[in-house]
Amino acid sequence: MGPTLIIISHIGSLLVLVTGLSWGAIAWIIGLYLIRMLATTAIYHRLLTHRSYQAPKLLLWIGCIIGSSAGQMGPSWWKAHHLCHHQHADRDRDPHSPYTPLAGALGFYWSQGGWLLSPHFFPEKLPQDVERDGFLQLLDRWHFLPTLALAALSYAIGNLEYLGAFFLSTTLLFHGVQTVNSIAHLTGDRPFATKDGSRHNGFVAFLTLGEGWHNLHHAFPSSCRHGITIRSGKIAYLPDPTFRFIQMLQWFQLGEQLRIPSAEDLLKRANPEREQLPMVGNTPVQS
Repeated sequence: MGPTLIIISHIGSLLVLVTGLSWGAIAWIIGLYLIRMLATTAIYHRLLTHRSYQAPKLLLWIGCIIGSSAGQMGPSWWKAHHLCHHQHADRDRDPHSPYTPLAGALGFYWSQGGWLLSPHFFPEKLPQDVERDGFLQLLDRWHFLPTLALAALSYAIGNLEYLGAFFLSTTLLFHGVQTVNSIAHLTGDRPFATKDGSRHNGFVAFLTLGEGWHNLHHAFPSSCRHGITIRSGKIAYLPDPTFRFIQMLQWFQLGEQLRIPSAEDLLKRANPEREQLPMVGNTPVQS
């Protein structure tokens, strides 16, 4: 159902060419983009998948409902694919690497969304912790309902103009999330040593509220703060709105046990060369 929703969103975005966009509709596009991106980054990714902090179950459930309204599929599907990506990053079993099974322009297309139209769409196995949660399991199977409900709400607010705004926001959000799979594995800085092509990319970080600091994430997957780098042998911090949101949850006592690597671990993992990795076939490897 996920690819169908995304394709419909791309086509539905054309409505804005007919209806035009008022300032209210533009605000609706931006608002839906930001809140659903935050649900994807802070809840689907850093909380549900990597457990980089702890939060009440009700917050997890609400965040996953919002995340599924983004057309990002359900929580079991999302976590299964992302863990598979980390396990096989930029190798043959990575579901959305820009290096394999295709490379170059086709590799970019594959990682930017083409993989969703292939058998790779189906995860090898579902995460048992999510499957044991009756609510999340139900949401995973009916993940399209929040998306349809948000589309209906958009139409109720402003007819076809706001429905077109919803479709456009969903399409932009989809491609924003996918840039982490594509651009953030192709170009950018590598302050930390990893055995894959993950990189720090400021443009992707801007689009994804901090997820573009992807090299740190692959070096320390359980860190709830991604915006960290090394400059002149010292630790430096980068804009990470998702981490700031998690800190806000902590301030309201809705988030705890935030996991962040120590300064010693960060410096030990620093990449001494910080240069583009050599290639073996279509796969970047650590030298």
